[in-house]
Amino acid sequence: MDTKELLKKVRKIEIKTRRLSDHVFGGEYHSTFKGRGMTFSEVRQYQFGDDVRNIDWNVTARYSEPFVKVFEEERELTMMLMVDVSGSEFFGTRDQLKKDVITEIAATLAFSATQNNDKIGLMLFSDKIELYIPPKKGRYHVLRIIRELIEFKPQSKKTDIAAAIKYLSNVMKKKAIVFMLSDFMDDDYQQTLKIAGNKHDVTGIRVFDPAEEEIPNLGLVQMLDEETGEFVTVNTGSKSVRKNYAEYYRGRAAYFNESFTLSGAGVINNRVDESYVKKLLGYFKRRG
Repeated sequence: MDTKELLKKVRKIEIKTRRLSDHVFGGEYHSTFKGRGMTFSEVRQYQFGDDVRNIDWNVTARYSEPFVKVFEEERELTMMLMVDVSGSEFFGTRDQLKKDVITEIAATLAFSATQNNDKIGLMLFSDKIELYIPPKKGRYHVLRIIRELIEFKPQSKKTDIAAAIKYLSNVMKKKAIVFMLSDFMDDDYQQTLKIAGNKHDVTGIRVFDPAEEEIPNLGLVQMLDEETGEFVTVNTGSKSVRKNYAEYYRGRAAYFNESFTLSGAGVINNRVDESYVKKLLGYFKRRG
């Protein structure tokens, strides 16, 4: 992709997702994800109805009239976007690849955080950490994140969710809002997720294509495994083959829902042909 085409694509995503974050998600995001607590702002003269527990006795004694401490929410937060860039994200049978939907969701979340003056970081992972961008503020930083989401070429096509979560725990020492975007076609990450969930506010967003849920009966078909790069011949006419695949797929989806729920993390399941806007809004409102 040349520079002109890339910039055009970045601009298109910015216009769409920034409009959503400005008019739809900004207030919902703010009310859902609170600051770290209340911090001292100033003192002012006591007014009828003020809580007497907030009286500043030192200032009151100095001026011989009551003054109270004023507190405000310590708003600044850090959002970390963890995005799966393994081979399976490049699958799609509808208008968009899973990767495209993930990019739009991540951009919308990033602009929502920017609107609240929060820091945003990015981690791209496969079976290793492909790219880590430390959290920073500002529009230009978000645009860099979008560019990476669009054009980054991963070195590996495999997936290791547990390794990505361990890396998160190592680099993020303070509590962060974490959105993990993937199709979650992996397992053995529940225990690692529990540890991260005790420290961070984690939400898993599973993006999937309905065509992945079952194999249609098409006879002998040569298929490409996106994560291994191998072609395999599959007898889709076999009921047992179709049944085993369906059970495997449902197992991965169930493991995702169970693991995130038991870890106290949020869960969003979004098909590529569904409105991620409605899914995110519903999630924010349930949590708000």
